[in-house]
Amino acid sequence: MPRTRTPRRWRSTLAVALTVALVSTACSGAGGGSSGDDDTTLTVLMVGNPQMEDLAKVTAENFTKDTGITVRFTILPENELRDKVTQDVATQGGQYDVATIGAYEAPIWAQNGWLHELSSYADADAGYDKGDLLEPMVASLSGTDGKLYAAPFYGESSFLMYNKDLFAAKGLTMPERPTWQQVAGFAAQLDDKPAGVAGICLRGLPGWGELFAPLTTVVNTFGGTWFEKDWTPKVNAPEFTEATKFYVDLLRAHGQPGAPQAGFTECLNTFGQGKAAMWYDATVAAGTLEDPASSAVAGKVGYAYAPVNRTESSSWLWTWALAMPKTTKNAEAAWKFISWATGKEYEKLIGGSLGWPRVPAGKRQSTYQIPEYRQSAQSFADITLKSIQEADPVNPGAQPRPALGVQFVGIPEFADLGTKVSQEVSAAIAGQTTVDKALADGQRLAEGVAARHR
Repeated sequence: MPRTRTPRRWRSTLAVALTVALVSTACSGAGGGSSGDDDTTLTVLMVGNPQMEDLAKVTAENFTKDTGITVRFTILPENELRDKVTQDVATQGGQYDVATIGAYEAPIWAQNGWLHELSSYADADAGYDKGDLLEPMVASLSGTDGKLYAAPFYGESSFLMYNKDLFAAKGLTMPERPTWQQVAGFAAQLDDKPAGVAGICLRGLPGWGELFAPLTTVVNTFGGTWFEKDWTPKVNAPEFTEATKFYVDLLRAHGQPGAPQAGFTECLNTFGQGKAAMWYDATVAAGTLEDPASSAVAGKVGYAYAPVNRTESSSWLWTWALAMPKTTKNAEAAWKFISWATGKEYEKLIGGSLGWPRVPAGKRQSTYQIPEYRQSAQSFADITLKSIQEADPVNPGAQPRPALGVQFVGIPEFADLGTKVSQEVSAAIAGQTTVDKALADGQRLAEGVAARHR
């Protein structure tokens, strides 16, 4: 039956190893606030994905040139980023003026008083147009006081990507809304190890935001959950076990080589080189895959909704966003940067200079009204937007939940819990342990978490 529409308060997960330091100066002082002096320098910590790397590339010649504000970037893989930003913000280290966080961290850190609220800045910034931001993204980055605590740089859901040429060669047709059983059947038929083509690419890299981003959506649609409404842990329950065994067995039988070390970036490279027939992951990957300069499969990719089993949909909801730690001494300049990087004109800058598929989409309604973007993203724009709207962080599975989140549980302890269980499941993918043992260990950890919330 149709899903009930509910308020959304919440993705995924991306990584490339890179550290960038951009030091630039200019003599102009334009901008919307009182800051913007030539000697102002911002330190920005970002997750290492293609869209963030593009931001680092264009900042000096655009933002710094127009404002006189120097920006120094540190860009890290997702797991390293999470560790570093958490350590700095939680301890009030004050090393960064702006940091990348996501839909998981924003509400929790806002409640802890670690972040500047951004609603007052956005409301006072006539050119920002806060009302243009997609409601699910705003809700996922807001605190219990209703204020915005991070500005979405891009938004995403999840879907299944597939190589249309490989499907056509086998006479196979991908349904618009496939089941996981159908996906497994396709993977078996398309797996061609002698040719170096895997049937499917899936994340196996440990990390609550790596392996368990896609895997938790599989758990959800198989009828499982981390916790029931009363905080009863269900990590080794039959449904959670069935979903995890399905995922592990699929990877072991028809997945990419080196799966236990593969995260978003590794799968992006594998699929983008034509070495996998399918890939289930973040919708944001489509922009890179459709860029001929960085993808061997541009124009050859089909997109289907997130595979399901027992539920009608199973896509996740995520945004990588820019937040301002309370410790910054450059709040006005930091907002100038955030406003510029997450604003309408930035998307036009990227589209016009680097290519429209590379626009950091999924956060603004106006993005989907830009003719050039609509043309370049015609194969994935609508399904991305619909997947974002369908994602339900309140009721993502078959039973009521005690906390918000689709691919995570919106409590502080989940980062540690999810990461530890992911390490065990990754070991099962590598053949070093069994799923039953991994989830039995996970159940014991989850019981400790549950005891603190009952």
